[in-house]
Amino acid sequence: MKSIDKGKPVMVTGATGYVAGWIVKRLLDEGLTVHAPVRNPKNSASLKYLNAIAAQSKGTIKYFKADLLVEGSYDEAMKDCELIFHTASPFINTVKDPQRDLIDPALIGTKNVLASVNRTQSVHRVVLTSSCAAIIGDAVDCLTYPDGIATEKQWNLSSTLDHQPYSYSKTVAERAAWEINKKQSRWDLVVINPSLVIGPGISPHSTSESFNLIRQLGDGNMKMGVPEFYIGVVDVRDLADAHFNAGFYPQANGRHIISADETSFLDLSVMLQKKYGNQYPFPKKTLPKFIVWLMAPLAGLKRKMISRNVGYYWRVDHTKVLVI
Repeated sequence: MKSIDKGKPVMVTGATGYVAGWIVKRLLDEGLTVHAPVRNPKNSASLKYLNAIAAQSKGTIKYFKADLLVEGSYDEAMKDCELIFHTASPFINTVKDPQRDLIDPALIGTKNVLASVNRTQSVHRVVLTSSCAAIIGDAVDCLTYPDGIATEKQWNLSSTLDHQPYSYSKTVAERAAWEINKKQSRWDLVVINPSLVIGPGISPHSTSESFNLIRQLGDGNMKMGVPEFYIGVVDVRDLADAHFNAGFYPQANGRHIISADETSFLDLSVMLQKKYGNQYPFPKKTLPKFIVWLMAPLAGLKRKMISRNVGYYWRVDHTKVLVI
């Protein structure tokens, strides 16, 4: 692919979101013009942190009204852009209606954004924020992979609308993106598959399921102990850099696992305790799996999820990202 012209605007969906906020900052710091489609461009409260970053940068940000579920609403924001970052997708684990709250925004939103891409002749590259959840459904799945380690070749085959619906939403949305990409030859697709994203938000009001996990480790909900969950983690600022590189390196292609390290809930708790001492009631031990399984419904968790994740190592190969 030819190099992206940095004199042209770059569109970022979900610009007010946790990961997207850092991508926008990186683009603005590089002096680029960012087109930010948002639900309400007149909501100064939700945009003030992006505006503050823009004011201190060499770049410019412009807002456009758009909605993931409305076809064609990204056309205006995409005009003249060569590069699109599609990050907008819900990251929540507790929902009343998985189809409405997770699948539709992820799948229909991706289809709508890419339909706009197909109508916009200037676009040459799309960088899609997917997830390691589109690669590994449950930690037990790793047992079926060579050496117990997942690579970009694997796909999540175990999640459904009823089991791990968030992971399912990321899987169906990414698969749809690849299918749409294969039907044309003008624009290429680069996918970023991060593990659990941690680190500060550009706004103190940033929302992410990862914030909820860290909060629960310190608010007393887990003071008696934590399940033996293993997860991958990556710093949100490193993830933003990975997106930027995926957008502007001509040789970037395919899927890219972005994960700095594998850890456990208990290891995260120990890390937090080293920084904050006894200011918070951090858990200091791992709970037996049968206890977690029995108590799961009281915590809003499904026993199938406990059975397929607690006690199993979660491992990925992240070496591809080192060479893009």
